[in-house]
Amino acid sequence: MVKGEQPDVRGSDFVPVVVETSGRGERSFDVFSRLLRERIVFLGTGVDDRISNLVVSQLLFLDAEDPEKDIFLYINSPGGSVSAGMAIYDTMQHVRADVSTICMGLAASMGAFLLSSGAKGKRYALPNARIMIHQPLGGARGQAIDIEIQAKEILYIKDTLNRLLAEQTGQPLDKIERDTDRDFFMSPAEAVDYGLIDAVLTTHRPELQLANGTQDAQNPESEHA
Repeated sequence: MVKGEQPDVRGSDFVPVVVETSGRGERSFDVFSRLLRERIVFLGTGVDDRISNLVVSQLLFLDAEDPEKDIFLYINSPGGSVSAGMAIYDTMQHVRADVSTICMGLAASMGAFLLSSGAKGKRYALPNARIMIHQPLGGARGQAIDIEIQAKEILYIKDTLNRLLAEQTGQPLDKIERDTDRDFFMSPAEAVDYGLIDAVLTTHRPELQLANGTQDAQNPESEHA
């Protein structure tokens, strides 16, 4: 049950407190800590260094606790810092536990990249989510040599992200390069076709869907019907 609110250490002004009653009395948790007990990590803001550190620490904790159980990363993010996002990406690949990704609301830019970086076969979106990919944004000023250095770094980042997206989606690299040249929005069904996700999630938990052989997931044809 929700019994009140307290300051949120994860970015919002307030977050509900969950109170559990047992034979020993009451225990209270902020809702994110309670979700962590269910191996759920929530990325619900733009991606910056602070949020990245929180997500990385939770992934490492859950992997150390039980590397055989999946971790569920829920994403509702407009994107953000590439370096902060890559810290999350590398940790997702580093941990032994499979990281299942679920998009709700919006996964754009680095948010979409992280969505596609989940364990193959365990990448999902809710039916009314939106997903957007594009090339990294950046700018430079200063002396000519400084601008040249920054331009080379942006091109390196762009090439790296495009190559990884091609690996994660199965799309040819040249198609990824064309599609990310501008904002490229997709519905969940279109994201399945593209290879960014594996299914549109209609059951309340991904592991239930896996147990049913993904029979409760919408395929692209059924969503367009």
